[in-house]
Amino acid sequence: SRRPWFHRIDGAVLLGALPLRGDSRRVRRARRGGAGRAGPAVLDRCLCPCPQLVAEENVRAVVTLNEEYETRFLCCSAQEWEAMGVEQLRLSTVDLTGVPTLENLHKGVQFILKHRARGNSVYVHCKAGRSRSATMVAAYLIQLHHWSPQEAIEAIGKIRPHILIRHKQVQVLETFHRNMIAGTIA
Repeated sequence: SRRPWFHRIDGAVLLGALPLRGDSRRVRRARRGGAGRAGPAVLDRCLCPCPQLVAEENVRAVVTLNEEYETRFLCCSAQEWEAMGVEQLRLSTVDLTGVPTLENLHKGVQFILKHRARGNSVYVHCKAGRSRSATMVAAYLIQLHHWSPQEAIEAIGKIRPHILIRHKQVQVLETFHRNMIAGTIA
């Protein structure tokens, strides 16, 4: 079975895989639960073109947790995003074993909250939208809702079941949470 390329976590945040260049294939939105509830995005031919994210999902900001070499040839550059009216924040994090730093979690969360306040959607991604980007989205939910790391991870997992937040990523989320409670995170 094919996994959805991205999921909308809340009114402001989409969590997903690499947003690829191009606009030749369309993103279709599956409906679940009736009454206007949006389900996962279903992608024709497994592509998630940047222009469709802008046009159909109101994406005006992107948080990229990939290293530059991972996105160089497949994804929109910062200049291409900017030409579409999208602000990109790159917070390079090593794939598989990498954990976003506390500083980068803080930067990413503040960036997301800034765009949320403007009514924009933010696309948070790594390569597969399972670990690095899920860790960032968990930090955002911890900050926004004052949730524990486990509550944030469970909430994301209900929407995007194939996330994989590893032990070291949980540890950094626990530190982020402790700092938030102590008031050392704005």
